[in-house]
Amino acid sequence: MTTWHSNPAARKTVWAAPDVGARAFHETLPGYQPSPLVDLPDLAAELGVGRVLVKDESSRLGLPAFKVLGASWACSRVLAERPGSVLVTATDGNHGRAVARMATHLGTSATVFVPAVMTELAAAAIAGEGAEVVRTDGDYDRTVQTAAEYAAADPSRALVQDTAWPGYEEVPGWIVEGYDTLLQEVDEQLGRTPDLVAVPVGVGSLAQAVVAHYRGGPTGTRVLSVEPDTAACVLVSLAAGEPVSVPTAATVMAGLNCGTVSSLAWPLLRAGCDAAVSVTDEDALRASAELGALGVCSGPCGAATLAGVRAALADPDRRADLGLPEDAVVVLLSTEGAQ
Repeated sequence: MTTWHSNPAARKTVWAAPDVGARAFHETLPGYQPSPLVDLPDLAAELGVGRVLVKDESSRLGLPAFKVLGASWACSRVLAERPGSVLVTATDGNHGRAVARMATHLGTSATVFVPAVMTELAAAAIAGEGAEVVRTDGDYDRTVQTAAEYAAADPSRALVQDTAWPGYEEVPGWIVEGYDTLLQEVDEQLGRTPDLVAVPVGVGSLAQAVVAHYRGGPTGTRVLSVEPDTAACVLVSLAAGEPVSVPTAATVMAGLNCGTVSSLAWPLLRAGCDAAVSVTDEDALRASAELGALGVCSGPCGAATLAGVRAALADPDRRADLGLPEDAVVVLLSTEGAQ
């Protein structure tokens, strides 16, 4: 089984810098403030780097995950074009809750489709935001298809999905633009760009935002994608050189339990992602507990980045692939709190 892939040419890639309009929009939302960037010197010593910092997304705009950054921007853009539409989405957790929250904030309603494996607690959190929750009998990929078909059946419904496929790329593009706010905050909080950013990956939209942000100029920032070993669609695709859908199995990293890479993310990840690694549930749970002991509230999806950096830097060959300086500044994106 493939557990590592690297692309030494990635840092030579330069993409157009992403749109920055989303940041100004986020600053108008009630409760907006940059999420914490927490310095953890004990982890830096363990990993043999200059600094390790965790971008703590456990309380973003009143929700326990970063997803609301993309959902809020996309929902506002969709409703500006289609006022009064019912927002429709599929989710394995936090994206759907964010769409539901924004539907209420923007004066409309939401229908959220969820896969069979979603816990009752997660589904109840989405319903608690005022959304209609529809449970399917399929996995995440099938649930996305069901939501898309439902939205297309009525012109009063508008799909707000955080993965793209041919013919559906504008809205996922807005979601990616929304995520750039997080990365602007990182650079401002550091006063520089990091040497390595580790990003958890489901369909790859956040990783797309990271690559787009740090390939907007010659920053030298390395990007490491981290996935569950039971749903490593980006890692497998990068190793194959083309998009590959993979079967998925239950994982504690529920928000990363995706079998198909976003078509919008794929070109950027193929060219601009320095390395990809997969981690086990056991490693993610250990990382979650350790971050908690250090004062960072991080669920297994967010803590996967610590597990991934460990898996990368503990191996001399993998560490050499990344080519980090001895005093490297490493940022772990902890995308959700413990729930």
